[in-house]
Amino acid sequence: MPVWRASLFVLCAILVGGVAVLPVVARADTPDAALTKLIEDARAEASVSGACTQPDLDRLVRVFCENRLRPGVREYYPLFGTRDGETRSGYDVDVGRELAKHLGVEPVFTRVNAASRVPLLAEDRIDVILATMGHNTQRDGQVRFIRPHYYQSESTIVGPRALAVKGWPDIAGRTICVNIGNGSNAQIVSHNARLMLFDEAGVLPERLRDETCFLAAQDDSFFDYYFTDPEFAARYDKKFGFAQVPWGMAVARIPATDRLARAFELMSQIFHRDGVFIDIARKNRVGTGFLERQQAVWSRPECNADTGAADPACVLPALKADLEPTPFAGRVIAFEKWFQTNTGFDLSLPMFKTMPAWSLFKAGIVNSLILVAGALAATVIFALVLGAVQSTRWRLLRWPGRAVTVVLQSSPVVLTLVIAAAVAHAILPYSSSVALGAAIVALGLMNGSNAGQAIAEAMHTLRTERGSASIRTRTLFGRAVGRSATQIVSFLINAAKGTPIASFIGAPELLSALTDITAFASGRASTYSLLLVFYVVVVMIVVWLCGKLRALLERRHEAS
Repeated sequence: MPVWRASLFVLCAILVGGVAVLPVVARADTPDAALTKLIEDARAEASVSGACTQPDLDRLVRVFCENRLRPGVREYYPLFGTRDGETRSGYDVDVGRELAKHLGVEPVFTRVNAASRVPLLAEDRIDVILATMGHNTQRDGQVRFIRPHYYQSESTIVGPRALAVKGWPDIAGRTICVNIGNGSNAQIVSHNARLMLFDEAGVLPERLRDETCFLAAQDDSFFDYYFTDPEFAARYDKKFGFAQVPWGMAVARIPATDRLARAFELMSQIFHRDGVFIDIARKNRVGTGFLERQQAVWSRPECNADTGAADPACVLPALKADLEPTPFAGRVIAFEKWFQTNTGFDLSLPMFKTMPAWSLFKAGIVNSLILVAGALAATVIFALVLGAVQSTRWRLLRWPGRAVTVVLQSSPVVLTLVIAAAVAHAILPYSSSVALGAAIVALGLMNGSNAGQAIAEAMHTLRTERGSASIRTRTLFGRAVGRSATQIVSFLINAAKGTPIASFIGAPELLSALTDITAFASGRASTYSLLLVFYVVVVMIVVWLCGKLRALLERRHEAS
């Protein structure tokens, strides 16, 4: 064979061999190959004697040791996570099953909601959050999000069709029903709206129907299910949307979850590329527009690689939701760390760390002090008025006064507050001032009626005593007030202690403000502990002042 033919033959053989080798080389960089090796290595470690009892065990290895994956899912979120008896269904649930299937273990689901999902992850009661959690920059410090994201939504405000709400200016001063832990709550509060909080999003449509709520905010993916009901769609519509956010699975932010997170990242790439997410979405009647766009992304060669999840050109950014810090936020964080180091207790003071929370906190304190002062003044005024009416000799005044007192004494405090708020809102447009005024009147009536009865009874006693018949009514009334000083003081203290319940009708006092803060920040235990301290101090001051008032009234009574 001529030399040139031999050389050409060798060259062709090399080229053909190279072409045959190229697919093998390319496959070595795919997420499939990386996932296979990761699982094999973790399984091998789990099979070593004594490995599963080691402290700080790698979470992926532990999954194979226990032969289970513990996803945290919702049970009250139609299309994504619901439960009927022992049967779970929904997009998130099926994604959890698919993750467990690829790992070759059993899924063991735990119920979570928007408020509990991060704490349960931190307490190691679940391995991964799969619970409609939007990936925003504020949550990045709490959990480790898995990329690529597995769904996307935006928050939407829903209300009756006849209600004229088209944008942020229209919700100022209104109450909007939300669920605790929803990432968009901070944005709603920043536009001067009030929040009515619920533990589960699933109750919001019912609260709209029974008119407990006139507006509700939640992910559009949540309300999509309810708008398939013709009756619901005929009564309500979407007012406007905001805060478009990608959803992320999440694991704990500790070194032991590095390989578990890596496994979820690789599986998410594969599920997008192969249309697994799309199939699960179609099965659960979930919109697929976002998933179809993501399939195109993760089918690109540069994204369909074992490094694709770290490529900014492939993954979506988190929603920017960082709140403006207070000037003293750094010192507050340092104090929290010092407190935890020295006591072992996890202290969280969110009301001092961001400007929205700080503004709510300050306004809550001011409104609470106004409410307490107003309730005390109203109690004294109604006590004097009802006491005088019930002790008059004119039956046309005395009997209606006693009837009003009996009704107020028999009515639950909450019902009286609701009625007062309803009457106030029927006369005046809703505002924080109107809610505060209604609460002051209701608390004053409730406690003033009891104190007024005590004054009237003292008047009756004084009239029956020898020599009282010749005393002027005005002087006698003053003696009756002095004699009933102890009861009056008791009901004044009750009025001060009862002011937090005004939050039920939307009065923006401290309890309401702190409830709004915990709707978008962590630290509920320490937040409400601070509330307890505040009211204990306020009531102690009221008790001290009332003691002075009682002493003054008793001295005047003795002098007369």
